Amino acid sequence: MDISNRSDINLMGKTVAILGIGKSGIAAAKLGKEMGADIFISDLNESSEINASLNALAELGIAGETGIHSDRIQKSDLVVVSPGIPKHAEVLTKAKSNGIPISGEIEFASWFTNAPIAAVTGSNGKTTTVHLLNEMCSTDTFNSHLAGNIGFPFSEAVLQDIKKPDGNRIYILEISSFQMEFTHHFCPHISVFLNISPDHLDRHADMDEYVSEKLKLAERQTEKDFIVYNLDDAILSSAFNGSTATACPFSLGPDGKIFGLNESKIFDEEHATLIDLDRIALPGRHNLANQLAAASAAHLLGVDHSHISRVMESFAGVEHRLEAVMDIQGVTYINDSKATNVDAVNVALESLSTPTILILGGIDKGGDFTLLLPHTHNHLKEVIAYGQARNQIQTAIGDAVRFTSVENLMDAVTVSHAHAENGYSVLLSPGCSSFDQFQNFEERGSVFKQAVAQLAKSA
Repeated sequence: MDISNRSDINLMGKTVAILGIGKSGIAAAKLGKEMGADIFISDLNESSEINASLNALAELGIAGETGIHSDRIQKSDLVVVSPGIPKHAEVLTKAKSNGIPISGEIEFASWFTNAPIAAVTGSNGKTTTVHLLNEMCSTDTFNSHLAGNIGFPFSEAVLQDIKKPDGNRIYILEISSFQMEFTHHFCPHISVFLNISPDHLDRHADMDEYVSEKLKLAERQTEKDFIVYNLDDAILSSAFNGSTATACPFSLGPDGKIFGLNESKIFDEEHATLIDLDRIALPGRHNLANQLAAASAAHLLGVDHSHISRVMESFAGVEHRLEAVMDIQGVTYINDSKATNVDAVNVALESLSTPTILILGGIDKGGDFTLLLPHTHNHLKEVIAYGQARNQIQTAIGDAVRFTSVENLMDAVTVSHAHAENGYSVLLSPGCSSFDQFQNFEERGSVFKQAVAQLAKSA
């Protein structure tokens, strides 16, 4: 199957193999079937949840398998891969050698829509920024749809619009580096680059490869498109010199192209006040960068400044990102389960001014936990590490601060409650992926909140 020309892609009667029976794979399978393809879905893993999903797909006429990637995949016209499957997986290497084209789920979905796309990537802040931008683009002119790496697949959003078209549609997509590995035509009208710091080095060969996958987001943009990027980021500051698309930097200073920042307000190109800083609902200096990125993209889409400022005044954050859970006997418990790399943990610690007990743990992604050591001279009073990475964390932290190693997150919450004093904060900011003990960071954050709620009942 030739997918070199996007306008000529036609799935009618083609055999398409979908790899991964998670949210992205299921959505891609349903979209492919809607477009006339013969779908076969496969997952190397087996679980009751995966098997239940496969049975549900079978009722729609979609065949599949679990526990194996069989040779049936190698007889396909196209392979669509979920982002959780690494690009060097044996099944993909074999497909390449057999000349079968491979597409990522984001790429696949993009073939079947012509609605404008604003795509946000970065090591940290993506989820906050896409939610901000989605609210800013919910206007009489646009009907925005949030999808991508946030847990709502792009394929599902596109399928909904195929069944019920919306002429005012705009897609706001959160994009991870994994989702850019198999792209051919994907080209957002606006690409947003928040920051780049070490992440996913357990999956990418090195930092250069990680950066390269991120920057692919802007590779196919034309002179009609826009790149919104963080001028304060060392890697991004010069990454788009000579780009075809119009580059629109933002900065935590006066040098942004669309909006500038001083000690009291955000202002526009005419130096008119967009919003006074004390009116912004979302706390934290790091969130000012997210606000500027979202506002810049919204401006480029034609959103009125008054609406942008109203969203800034009302938007208070997203679940699992520096989410204040509750106070128990003078101790504040904070859920930052979305922090899956060390840089995100640093941001979380910098946002706090109270004595803090930090809960770290999960599966290490190649992060350098020694970068947290400067916080031991400030407000960080104790580190509690759990899960697969706890020994590695202990080696990095050493005796710089009180350290406790436990088996699981529930134990970590129990210990933090015993050690915390009046005026302390207990911060779950794991710096690791969740997959040793949880299905995703959302489940991890929910378990943390449930554990805190139990503490409150017994307090």
